[in-house]
Amino acid sequence: MGFIIRWCVAFVLLAATFNPTEWNYVHWATQNYSEQMPLAVLIGLLLMVGYIIYLRATLRSIGGFGMLLIAAIIGAVLWVLFDYGVLTLYSQDEMVWLGLATLATVLGIGLSWSHVRRRLSGQSDMDDVGD
Repeated sequence: MGFIIRWCVAFVLLAATFNPTEWNYVHWATQNYSEQMPLAVLIGLLLMVGYIIYLRATLRSIGGFGMLLIAAIIGAVLWVLFDYGVLTLYSQDEMVWLGLATLATVLGIGLSWSHVRRRLSGQSDMDDVGD
């Protein structure tokens, strides 16, 4: 259940920033930046805090190579599904939503990996004390 919540929060963060509809931060900020600059900056900073939390935790738990590996595995799964006709990508919007889901999966796995490793190995991860 914890992974699903982490994945949903990552997906909402990514989709709130950008998605193919007009209901996203990038579209809203470009349309309203001159009239609502303080609000656009505040929301942008809040989104940045969310990205920093997710990216820092993901980089600490699985690293850049792990992120690439997970994205490659998801890409290979999608390729197989497309090759067997299970998945059809006729519109650019579908591809953007699929990309958002892929990125949310990478971030969700990265944020959950310490919990998985602790359950598999019985060892807890600790931050370096000397930082």
